[in-house]
Amino acid sequence: MEANLLPGFLRLQELTDRNVTVIFLSEIVWEKFRPNNGCFEPFVLYFPDYSIGNLQKILSHDHPPEYSADFYAAYINILLGVFYTVCRDLKELRHLAVLNFPKYCEPVVKGEASERDTRKLWRNIEPHLKKAMQTVYLREISSSQWEKIQKEDTDPGQLKGLSAYTHVELPYYSKFILIAAYLASYNPARTDKRFFLKHHGKIKKTNFLKKHEKTSNHLLGPKPFPLDRLLAILYSIVDSRVAPTANIFSQISSLVTLQLLTLVGHDDQLDGPKYKCTVSLDFIRSIARTVNFDIIKYLYDFL
Repeated sequence: MEANLLPGFLRLQELTDRNVTVIFLSEIVWEKFRPNNGCFEPFVLYFPDYSIGNLQKILSHDHPPEYSADFYAAYINILLGVFYTVCRDLKELRHLAVLNFPKYCEPVVKGEASERDTRKLWRNIEPHLKKAMQTVYLREISSSQWEKIQKEDTDPGQLKGLSAYTHVELPYYSKFILIAAYLASYNPARTDKRFFLKHHGKIKKTNFLKKHEKTSNHLLGPKPFPLDRLLAILYSIVDSRVAPTANIFSQISSLVTLQLLTLVGHDDQLDGPKYKCTVSLDFIRSIARTVNFDIIKYLYDFL
């Protein structure tokens, strides 16, 4: 957009000398829009995630005209029962609803069941929804690919490109959570001060290089890390302040469900859960590029 467009709207009341209020509605954080030449700062109001009831009402409005509203609402209820715990993004759920609806109504089309035969419809769609769990947020899978999976009874992970997670569209903070997890998996814990603490002073690499650590951490594989360390790194690398809300924790759970993170259990009651990052360096670099983050300069192996 033009450089003066956003500052102009932010000063609209002053420029027009009228009692007018401008409201911006965005799914992207304000920091991504802020002009470099400065402007009036808007009041930022964060809206909570949709509840399951909200999503049910919104998605039910999309019902195809050839089917009754009650039939489609029952389908949405089943869909949310499967996906709501791992995905609450309206666009993603709408995408999943469109992809899987033909399979849900297949028994009705074939004359094998009526619209009210919910048990039979559920048995037909259940295995396909379980497969679809592996494609949440993986938007490189098209409708035609998904139809091929359903017809050939193929594992989604066997599709070319999917197993490598080459193109993943994750929520904004999920990308930083995954980056923080990668850094925690491949950097020794005592190097966190060097990379993430300001004014730490000069620390020579040789001062804390032990004999057994001369092998690249990337050759040794990812190491488990506690949740507290993950959050500490996350707060250090994200530009804006992130409060430890339920939304952040649900995004961590989603990354575990997507098998981008692995939950490796508890050492003890006080230590809490531990995780490992399971993605490759090439993958994490592609994620980091989408948020303009230079991950290489934060990796101990590349010092």
